[in-house]
Amino acid sequence: MSGPGDEDAAGAAAAAPSPAAVAPTAAAHRLPPAGTTTARLVLRELAADDADAAFIVELLNDPDWLRYIGDRNVRTAEDALAYLARGPIAMYERHGFGLWLVARRGDGAPLGMAGLIKRDSLPDVDIGFAFLPAYRRAGFAREAAEAVLALAWSRYALRRVVAIVSPGNAPSRRLLERLGMHVEGEAPGSTEADPLVLYGCSAP
Repeated sequence: MSGPGDEDAAGAAAAAPSPAAVAPTAAAHRLPPAGTTTARLVLRELAADDADAAFIVELLNDPDWLRYIGDRNVRTAEDALAYLARGPIAMYERHGFGLWLVARRGDGAPLGMAGLIKRDSLPDVDIGFAFLPAYRRAGFAREAAEAVLALAWSRYALRRVVAIVSPGNAPSRRLLERLGMHVEGEAPGSTEADPLVLYGCSAP
C-alpha cells in the first residue's frame, strides 16, 4: 500500500508475524502517546475518537484513495471506528506499529497517514502512506515516509521493508524511488488481472 496507502484492514489486522520479517515487539515498542516528530510533522497512533474517525471518513473517501487503493466501505463515523479497531489499532497491539496519523506540528491538523504494515500476503513489512489532497505536493509525504523508514530500522530493527503500489500511481512510485526503494517484481492485487508493483529496500 502506497499513496495516496492503506492496510487491508481485515487481513492485515489478522496477520501473524513472520519471524524472518518482524523483530520481536511489545508494548514498549509502540510510539509514545505524544508520537514522534520531524521538522514539520508529528506521527502518532490513531485513536478511536470522533476527531480521528472524521479524518478517516474524509481520507478513505478521497477519489484517489478509491482509485488506487479501493473502497473500504467507510461512510460514517461508526464505520471509521470499526476500521480503526480492526486495522491500525489492532496492529499497534499486535506488532507495536501500524498506520500512524500524520499531523502538522503547531496546530495538530491531520494531513494523512503513514506507517508500517504487516500483512499475511507479503513476507516482509511494507510501508504505506496517504494524504488528503490539500496536503500533497508539499513534501509532507516524503518527510513522513523518511521518518517511517528511520523507525523501521532503529526502533523495530527490521532488515527489509517493501511497498506495494498500483502501476498507474506515478506520484507514489516516484516517492518510493526517492526513498531508495527499487522494483522487485509484482504482488497480488484485487484480481489476477490487476497485479501491484512490489518495491523493496534493505536496512542501511
